[in-house]
Amino acid sequence: MGAALGKAGLARRTTLGMSTLVIANNLPDIDVAVFATNTLVMSFRRGWTHGVLAQAVLPLVLTGVMLAYDRLVLQRTLRLSTSRETRDVARSGQGLSPAKFGELALLAYIGVLAHVFMDFLNSYGVRLLMPFSDRWFYGDALYIVDPWLYLALGFGWWLASRRQKRGDADAAQPARIGVAIATVYMAVMLGSNLLARAEVQGGLVRAGRPASTRFMVTPVLVNPFKREVVIDAGGRYEKGLVWFEPLPHFRPSGFGIDTHLDDPAVQPALQTPLARAYLAWSRLPFAAVEPSGIWLNDYRYANVGLGGWSAVRVLSRTQIQ
Repeated sequence: MGAALGKAGLARRTTLGMSTLVIANNLPDIDVAVFATNTLVMSFRRGWTHGVLAQAVLPLVLTGVMLAYDRLVLQRTLRLSTSRETRDVARSGQGLSPAKFGELALLAYIGVLAHVFMDFLNSYGVRLLMPFSDRWFYGDALYIVDPWLYLALGFGWWLASRRQKRGDADAAQPARIGVAIATVYMAVMLGSNLLARAEVQGGLVRAGRPASTRFMVTPVLVNPFKREVVIDAGGRYEKGLVWFEPLPHFRPSGFGIDTHLDDPAVQPALQTPLARAYLAWSRLPFAAVEPSGIWLNDYRYANVGLGGWSAVRVLSRTQIQ
């Protein structure tokens, strides 16, 4: 998204515009440093660096860093260099003007806020109010790695780059079209998810379920006309399906999984610090008692037991004994 916005014309607003957009659009993910620690990744990711405080502060920090780099490194290098390439840059009038604080700050905020918004759009969610609240927010509108979004933004960026190298006057047009398509796509997916939720809610009520029944409607890989449904039936999760033709239709899939969270054998494991940290993140947790110990998993990302990256062993067999 940062690169596509840059090629669409935003990068031309100031020196280091493209670098600022791309870095800012990835900056909230500095919390991946948690992988180098013993902290449960899920309990930290998309929290401090994605919340309202970080949204306000990170762009200003990045602006200061980029401004310092421009003044102390880039401008000095350009002034001292006598290379042919630098003379060519000087003749073209590109890259020599000092970066503008206001423009850098604008691009940094656009990049960071776009990142957080797009994280919100998937079922993993984001803790928007950190550090003031641990509450998770879920848009449930995009698959976590949406190929159509990558295609629209990436293809637009690629075509704009090719045109720019040829010196075309309308080089930014493909990137602008790509960003426009991506924006419309995200809006349509958000709107269609609201329609899908209304259809599921109505279907559950007609089936005799309480109106307060908790459920999730989330996109699936590749197919934007289909949604997966997970219903919290109290001690059990049940799967369903919504499809559009073009109006949404809901049908239970006829299978699910018991959560086992009330199992007496599981209760001690749920009191461990690791389990409490996991449950603070998990949206649809279930437990599995295995020969290796007691595991927690999330039904968003795994259908049974130990499958998937989201499974965490919270109590080993030796600890149980």
